[in-house]
Order: sequence, then C-alpha cells, then structure tokens
Amino acid sequence: MNIGSFLQAVTLISAILTILLILVQQRGASLGAGFGASGELYTARRGLDKSLFNATVIFAVVFVGSIIGLLIIPA
Repeated sequence: MNIGSFLQAVTLISAILTILLILVQQRGASLGAGFGASGELYTARRGLDKSLFNATVIFAVVFVGSIIGLLIIPA
C-alpha cells in the first residue's frame, strides 16, 4: 500500500466522519427546548457536546491535511 492510496483512504474516512459529527451536533436545541424552556441565548459546551465539537475539529483538520498531502505528493 503506497502513500497515495493511504492518503485517499484517510481523506474518505475523515470526510465521512466529519459529515456525521456535524449532523449529530445540535445548536440551540438543548434538552430543555423539548419542554418549552429554550430561553437561554448562549450556553457553554460541556460534556458530550464539547467532545463532539473537538472531534469534529480534529477530523476536519485531518481531512484538510490529507487533501494537501495528496496535492503535494506526485501521482
């Protein structure tokens, strides 16, 4: 397995995981919003929300880095 095919696999996997993590995140709809208590304007990320956000950022950086790697490495 050469480096080009490895980077293509990393690009594909990181793209799919980034999309899934973005779709899982909920902005402005907390648990209390289902019961009518959605009055807060800004809340800090805590617990699972913070972990999902950090994972999304990491996979986005991996995705961009693998694309740059594919552009730099000759075919």
